[in-house]
Amino acid sequence: MTDHVEVRSGAYYDSVSLMQVSRSVSASEGVEAALVAMATELNIDLLVGMGFEQPQAGPNDLVVAVRGVDDAAVQRGLAALEAALAELRAAGSRSGGLGEPPPPLTTRSALRSTEASLAFVSVPGPSAFVEAMDAVEAGTSVMVFSDNVPVDQEIALKQAAAERDVLVMGPDCGTAMVAGAALGFANVVRPGPVGLVAASGTGAQQVMCLLDAAGVGVSHCLGVGGRDMSAAVGGLSTRQALGALAADETTEAVVVVSKPADPQVLEELEGYAATLGKPVYWATLGAGRPDLTAAVEKVLVDVTGSSPTWPIWDPAETPEPVEGSLRGLFCGGTLADEAMVIAAETLGGIRSNIPLSPELALGADLRSDGHVVIDFGDDQLTRGRPHPMIDPQLRLERIAQEAADPTCGVLLLDLVLGHGAHPDPAGDLAAAITSARETAAAAGRRLPVVVSLTGTEGDPQGLSRCAEQLQAAGAAVYLSNAAAARRAVSLIAGPSV
Repeated sequence: MTDHVEVRSGAYYDSVSLMQVSRSVSASEGVEAALVAMATELNIDLLVGMGFEQPQAGPNDLVVAVRGVDDAAVQRGLAALEAALAELRAAGSRSGGLGEPPPPLTTRSALRSTEASLAFVSVPGPSAFVEAMDAVEAGTSVMVFSDNVPVDQEIALKQAAAERDVLVMGPDCGTAMVAGAALGFANVVRPGPVGLVAASGTGAQQVMCLLDAAGVGVSHCLGVGGRDMSAAVGGLSTRQALGALAADETTEAVVVVSKPADPQVLEELEGYAATLGKPVYWATLGAGRPDLTAAVEKVLVDVTGSSPTWPIWDPAETPEPVEGSLRGLFCGGTLADEAMVIAAETLGGIRSNIPLSPELALGADLRSDGHVVIDFGDDQLTRGRPHPMIDPQLRLERIAQEAADPTCGVLLLDLVLGHGAHPDPAGDLAAAITSARETAAAAGRRLPVVVSLTGTEGDPQGLSRCAEQLQAAGAAVYLSNAAAARRAVSLIAGPSV
């Protein structure tokens, strides 16, 4: 093996761009590991954890680390790095020119020199508060893509935003769409009369994709961050976003999407929504509440008079029930939550790294012989590494482990398409599914696989193309995440081993 570590002083790129650069380098032939990132404390710790030598660098430096099977592999990785960085520089070359004023040095000064009404913050979590507050104090709404932002900072941001009548989307807001402009992870959906307020990323994508499949478009999707409807945050941004959509002429109906919310916060928001003069629907997960698909179907019945039959791509060989446990391996936290709520009705408690109740929390190894659902996009699993919708390697490795585990009965997976996501996610996942089923068959087991596929035909990856790849690998594929979860549960023939 050959390691290459270098520091490039003063070369700054945002974290989302560098995640894509790291992936390009990692994909080079013979490259075993790669990290291209700003040399923050968190990223240096990750670098050392990957076995690289610790460089002398600070947070304003770019660190490049490549491990290859030989020198030639490292050089291929570095060539891929230069090509990716050149593309980033070319994209940025449209701004500024010789003789023009120097660029602003703070978020607030940048906003005051433009007519922008929305700022986008994507920096390491410990630095996000300062940048976002700069935007709020400049009287501008802000989308905080960054995760790992302390909850007390989130509350302070949202209180300041409410005082200035602007909106904070986030922190950890992965998906938004404002007047047709996609921000973060976003699907290609048609314009229309339904607006979303989303304390959820993949949940919002699921709802928008179902609406699009039914021929109903979206006006705006205002993400508010997954913690917004918690008792601590109190729905501060949800209230702001509801007010904004109520005042928007293009929005005729509103859908609120969230992970399980605090009951008192939800009740207060429902009371506020009733005063707005527009129909508000609640796709808010929890025991006894409608799932996301059921909530969308209610909207469709009211808006169009009917709801469609959602597409299913069944494999050539129809899966039959097996003994063993359910193993749900998800990239989307809200989709994982929905699957757990549905599965728990039949299977009982589901252990998880984002459990529905504290006693069901998994240990640090994320292992159990019983029913398990893991969110690979949780903050603890994305520290210093790309979101699994960009780089699915951790989940692909876990699929292989589950295939070899005799206690695993059924695999339930999600796949989310759209801008910002992996350019060919179905190819990697289909290969992993094929390999997993072959591993189980070699041990004398059948391994049914069910996939929840969130996307549209307009997405760059293509909904039908991805569905057909997964179907050919032997998976049953559903557009409705709720239907996928119910199918997976139906395939568990007996109690967990």
